[in-house]
Amino acid sequence: MPLTYRPTRRQAIATATAGLAFAGGCSRPGERVLRCADAQPLGYPTVEAVTYMKALLEERSGQRLRTKVYSGAQLGEEKDTLEITIFGGLDLNRVNIAPLNSIARQTLVASLPFMFRSTEHMRAAMDGAPGEAILKALEPHGLIGLCFYDSGARSFYTTTRAINTPDDLKNLKIRVQNSDLYVAMVEALGGDATPMPYSEVYQALLQGVVDGAENNWPSFESSRHFEAAKYYSLTRHVMAPEVLVMSAKRWRKLSPEDQELIRVCAKDSVPYMRDLWDARAAHSREIVLASGVEVNEPDILPFQEKVRPVWEKYLNTPELRGLADSIQAVEVAE
Repeated sequence: MPLTYRPTRRQAIATATAGLAFAGGCSRPGERVLRCADAQPLGYPTVEAVTYMKALLEERSGQRLRTKVYSGAQLGEEKDTLEITIFGGLDLNRVNIAPLNSIARQTLVASLPFMFRSTEHMRAAMDGAPGEAILKALEPHGLIGLCFYDSGARSFYTTTRAINTPDDLKNLKIRVQNSDLYVAMVEALGGDATPMPYSEVYQALLQGVVDGAENNWPSFESSRHFEAAKYYSLTRHVMAPEVLVMSAKRWRKLSPEDQELIRVCAKDSVPYMRDLWDARAAHSREIVLASGVEVNEPDILPFQEKVRPVWEKYLNTPELRGLADSIQAVEVAE
C-alpha cells in the first residue's frame, strides 16, 4: 500500500498562508497587499484597531499599501501564526504578549504580576522608553514590534468563594494559560495552577474540574464564564498588553519611507483601540453586575508580597531588572 503524506496542522497553515502570499501579491506596479492575522473575532477591539490602521495606511499611501485582515483565528492560533510571521508567511500579526515570552525575555517583564500600578501607568510605560525597549528586543528574533494595545486587567473569578486574601486561594484549582509564569504566579499565591485551553474553561467551571480562572472584564463576560463563576475579585494582578508585530523578512522588503508610514499608522491606531477597549470593558462590567455576580476589591498588598519570589525568578539578569526598574519609575497622574 503506498504511503500517503499527511501534513501537520502547522504545515497546512503555512502552505495555505503561502498561497495567500501569492494570491495577495501586487496587482498594480508599486502596490503591496499586507496580510494581518488576529485570533479575536470581528468586532473585538484589537480587530477593530488593526482595521483602523488598515484604513489609515491605505489613505496615507494613496491605496498603494493595502491590508487584508484575517480575524477569528482563520489562519490558526497565535502560536502558529507567530511562527509563520517570523518566517515571512504573514506580514502583520496582533498577538498577546504571552506567546512572545519564550522568544524575547524582555516581554516577560511586562507580564509580571503587579508590574503596573494602573491602566494609566501601563499605557504611559508602554508608550515610553520601556515599551520601546521591549519592541526593539523583538528584532533579533525576526519580528518588528510596532505598538502595544490594551488587554485589560486580569482578576480572579471563582465558583466557591470570593478572594479577599491569598489564603482564599488555598486548595482552589485555578485555570491559567499554558505559561510557566502564570503557573508560578498562582502557586506563589497558594492556588493550584491548572493550565487548560481557553475553550475548555466554561465546561470545566460548570463541572467543578476547576474552581476558578482569571481574566479581564470583556473576556469574563464574552466567554459567559460569569454564568458559572459568581465571584469576581478585582485583584488586577496582570495588565500585560497585546502587541502588533510585523515580519522582519517582510519589513526588509519595504522602503524606509514605507517602513516609517507603517510605524506611524500603527502608533496612530493605539488611541482608537484604547477608546474601544474602555467602552467594551464598561459594557461588559454592566452585563456581569446585572447577572448577580458578587464583585469585591481586595487589598492587593498581601498579594504583591506573595509574588515577590516570582519577580526574583524572572528578573534574573541586570538588563531585565533594569527594565523593570524603568517601568516602575514611570510617573503618571493616578
